[in-house]
Amino acid sequence: MEPFIAVLMGGNSSERPVSLQTGNACADNLQAAGYRVARVDVQDDIAEKLLQIKPNKVFNALHGPIGEDGVVQGLLELLRIPYTHSGVLASALAMHKVNAKHMAAAVGIPVAEHLLATASEISSGHVMSPPYVVKPIAEGSSFGVIIVAAGDAPPALDLEMGRFGEKLMVERFVAGRELTCAVLGNEALGITEIIPQGLKFYDYDAKYAPGGSLHICPAKLPDELTKRICDLSVLAHQALGCRGATRSDFRYDPEIDDLIWLEVNTQPGMTPTSLLPEIAQMRGISFMQLVSRLVEEASLNR
Repeated sequence: MEPFIAVLMGGNSSERPVSLQTGNACADNLQAAGYRVARVDVQDDIAEKLLQIKPNKVFNALHGPIGEDGVVQGLLELLRIPYTHSGVLASALAMHKVNAKHMAAAVGIPVAEHLLATASEISSGHVMSPPYVVKPIAEGSSFGVIIVAAGDAPPALDLEMGRFGEKLMVERFVAGRELTCAVLGNEALGITEIIPQGLKFYDYDAKYAPGGSLHICPAKLPDELTKRICDLSVLAHQALGCRGATRSDFRYDPEIDDLIWLEVNTQPGMTPTSLLPEIAQMRGISFMQLVSRLVEEASLNR
């Protein structure tokens, strides 16, 4: 009999709608592959639910805080239920953009200059010479991201930005092309270039709305640059101690040959417009094969 898989999805983060899409797509494909599946919308009683249904393994399809930052991973370790994707430490490090950048820089991965500032400080005057980007330290899906162009006034941040924490990250804006590289295990699968359609940058709508962005897969890049991005993506995956599938995001300015690593995503989206399944498909790995492999490799002490 095939293992009984609990697919964790939903939750209460800003990324709940995307997580539900990811979770249902993964559950559909796991069922098609012959697994027994329970779709679990994660709420405060998640520990009780898992103890009640007793799955053999968990497929983590959560996005954002709780599901992506080491919290649910710690719970699964306590419950001794093997799970997919990265473990406690790697998830916590990768979700915290500042700590992830420190780890990346320590192994020679190029990152953009940044500083930390409060919303009040950012609103009061330029804390860095424009252009720059203001980002929450530990959010996904581009929630709360603001681009300040050259000539712009300091951004008037509203009180809602306080929900992202006391301080925000202000990072040098890197012009040029938006590139992302998927890693499975310790192998780079390939690179996609993302071109937002009618939008300033690859924000939430560009990521998830149909037609929000154009994906060029594989990205049309010189061989040397392709190898460089693939090598850096695997290096980031390994330096942070990631497992399963990850996706590293880059900006590349061809005018000055400036390649900058932005972050690693330990819970890449698996929606109909998501990048990881698209890159895997390019390598001949179907959606069903992808989720099956992640489940087969699920473990503890990740």
